[in-house]
Amino acid sequence: MKNKKKYLITGSAGFIGFHLSKKLLLDGSSVIGIDNLNDYYDQNLKKDRNKILKKHKNYKFKKIDIKNYKKLESVFKKNKFECIINLAAQAGVRYSLINPKSYIDNNIVGFFNVIDLAKKYKVKKIIYASTSSIYGIQNKFPIKENFDTNNPIQLYAATKKSNEVIAASYSKLYNINTIGLRFFTVYGPWGRPDMALFKFTKNILKGKPIDVFNKGKHSRDFTFVDDIVDGIIKIIKKRKKTLSPSIYNIGNGKKVSLMEYIKLIEKNLNKKAKKNFLPLQKGDVIKTHSSTKLLKKDFGYIPKTSVSHGVKKFINWYLSYYR
Repeated sequence: MKNKKKYLITGSAGFIGFHLSKKLLLDGSSVIGIDNLNDYYDQNLKKDRNKILKKHKNYKFKKIDIKNYKKLESVFKKNKFECIINLAAQAGVRYSLINPKSYIDNNIVGFFNVIDLAKKYKVKKIIYASTSSIYGIQNKFPIKENFDTNNPIQLYAATKKSNEVIAASYSKLYNINTIGLRFFTVYGPWGRPDMALFKFTKNILKGKPIDVFNKGKHSRDFTFVDDIVDGIIKIIKKRKKTLSPSIYNIGNGKKVSLMEYIKLIEKNLNKKAKKNFLPLQKGDVIKTHSSTKLLKKDFGYIPKTSVSHGVKKFINWYLSYYR
């Protein structure tokens, strides 16, 4: 097995990065994982994800911050990568209102470092995380890739828009196959504690009220993490070169109201939530609903997990992890 394909995954101890790394390792690939294990949320959760990955002999972990060009370059010098999957970023819409500099440092400087080193070391394919937040406020649904993305309503989305523009320029200048994925509200086991599902579950179990913004009049295209990973794997494995630069929505393709989402959590916990209804928060959009027809056409992407099944899987994991 000398010719194992080797992948670089940035943000490998993060939510999506962990699940993707695990799947690639189970498929027999080699993964070099990079993460700075920062304290944006519980570091123990990141360390526990990483412990699981370290059980695989084909996983090598480097504690590196993608903002550090020299340290990042040391990884490229020693390895030849089939593909880079860049998932390292400062995530969170609401946190961008509190700590905007972190988004510039991680999502713009960090992304530039990754793609510039890909150019320097002749990596021909980069898949990177964009976001559905890039669409801002839309009035037509489902949202398609050709909809306007020039009016982001928070800095997080603006930094992701910059990633798409940087990727497009590098793709055209240096013949790098760049594929950006606009994620729609990803959830599932080992998820991020700053996301609604995690917060709601924690507070309901403790008998604390949950903050319900826009008085519950939100809907989201909740996408289970296994479906996201399956989509990324399909893109990684496809040998035929697609148009580059490429941008795809990756979602569940269905909208679910926030109140319905809360009911599913209550049902699985067998406990009613105390709801603290609040006005719309700055930077929030009211509705998301993706069209994934393009990803299906080019890569055969079909999400399989219903929100009811996905929430159940998350709750089962949460109760097991925090027992």
